[in-house]
Amino acid sequence: MKHALPTLLAGLGLLATAPAARAQRAPLDARIAQLAAAEQAKVVGWRRDLHEHPELGNEENRTAALIAAQLKALGIEVQTGVGRTGVVGILKGGKPGPVVALRADMDGLPITESTGLPFASTVKTTYLGQPVGVMHACGHDTHVAMLLGAAEVLSQLKKDLPGTVKFIFQPAEEGSLPGVVGGAKLMVQEGVLENPKVEAIFGLHIWASAPVGQLQYRPRGEMASSDRFSIKVIGKGSHGAKPWSSIDPVVTAAEIITALQTIVSRQTDLTQDAAVVTVGTVQAGVRYNIIPPDATLSGTIRAFSPDTQQRIWAAIKRTANGIAAANGATAEVGIEPYVPVTFNDPALTARMLPTMQRVAGAKNVVEIKAVTGAEDFACYQEKIPGLFVFLGGTAPGTDPATVADHHTAGFKVDESAFPLGVKTLATLAVDYLTKK
Repeated sequence: MKHALPTLLAGLGLLATAPAARAQRAPLDARIAQLAAAEQAKVVGWRRDLHEHPELGNEENRTAALIAAQLKALGIEVQTGVGRTGVVGILKGGKPGPVVALRADMDGLPITESTGLPFASTVKTTYLGQPVGVMHACGHDTHVAMLLGAAEVLSQLKKDLPGTVKFIFQPAEEGSLPGVVGGAKLMVQEGVLENPKVEAIFGLHIWASAPVGQLQYRPRGEMASSDRFSIKVIGKGSHGAKPWSSIDPVVTAAEIITALQTIVSRQTDLTQDAAVVTVGTVQAGVRYNIIPPDATLSGTIRAFSPDTQQRIWAAIKRTANGIAAANGATAEVGIEPYVPVTFNDPALTARMLPTMQRVAGAKNVVEIKAVTGAEDFACYQEKIPGLFVFLGGTAPGTDPATVADHHTAGFKVDESAFPLGVKTLATLAVDYLTKK
C-alpha cells in the first residue's frame, strides 16, 4: 500500500474543520496501524526475550545492547551509556521541525517469578546482600518492546517527518541502590533532553488492571510524588521494670506514629487534594525487658501537588519534634525526596486527547482518578511538558479486578495490547510534530 505521505503530513498542518481534519489524517493513521500490526511478531519476540532475561536497575547491559543493535539496524543515531546504562536513539526526519521524545524504562525487580509462562525468568542475583530472583514484574519489558516497535514504524516514515524523534530507553525507574543517583533524574542531569533540545515528551505504561484496547490518562497530577521519611527518637534507656528511670523512646515513637495519621485525616483538605503518610518500619530494642535508648521509624509520603507535599514535610517535622519534646526526648527527622508528581501538562494533554481518541476510539480513552504509585517520568515533566498514558493489559474476557498486581510474582499482561501501544507512541509523535 502506497500513500502520498508528504501531502498527508502537509495536510495535517492545515486549519480544518474536525471532519475534514479526520479525513486528512485517516490514510496516515491507517498506514501507522498497518505498520504497527506488521511489527507485532517482532514486538512479541523482543518482549519475551527481555522478560526471560531481566536485569535490575543500572545493570541493564544486555538489554541496552539489544536496544542499541535494533536502533542501529534502522539507521537511527544511537547514544549509549547515558545515565549509566541508558540508550538514546535520534531519528531525524526529512523536514525541519521540533523535537519530541518517547520514553521507555528498562529495569526489572528483585522478585522471583511465579507466572508459569514458557518464557518466565529464572534469573537469580543478589540484592542488598540477599539472594533474590529477578523479574519484569511491572511491564518494563513490554515498554521497551513497544518503543522499539514505534521506532521501526517511524523510521519508515522518516523522509516525511517534519522534525526529530528522540527515543529514550531509561534504566533504574524502580530506583537505584541507596545513595546512588539514577534513572530519569540522572539522564536529565546528563543532558538527555538537550542536543537536540526536546520540546515535549510522551511515555506509556502497561496497566494490568485495565482491559486491552483501553488508554487511560489524567490531566495535571496523575501519579503521586514519593518521598521517604525517617524519624529517630532519642530517649534514655533503662531496665524494663523501672520505666520511670527512662525516657521511653518506644512509647514516644508510638505516639508519633498515631499522630502522623492526623496529617492526612485532619490537616489535609481532602476535597482539594489527596495524600498518604504511611509508616512502614519500626525498629527498637533487642530484648523484651530492656527499654532501649532510641527507636527509629520510617515510611513513605505520597502527594499530588508540590504545595501539599511541602505541607506534609513541615507537619511531620512539627509533629515528631513536638511529641518528642513533650516526653523529654528528642527527634531527628530526615526526609529524602524521591520523585516529584507525575504531572500531565494540561495544554499538552488537551492537545493530544483527540490523537488518543482517534487511535483507540473515543469510548476506549478513559480519564482516571489519581494513582498513588509514583513514576520517575515526572523528572522529565519538571523540565518540559509531558504526557504519561496507561495502556490496558488485561486479556479480553478477564475481570481486571482478578489479575495479579504490578510488583508481584504473578504479574503478567496480554500481548494483544502491543499494537495499540505501538500505534499510540508513533501517532503521538507524528501528530505533535505536525502540530495537530
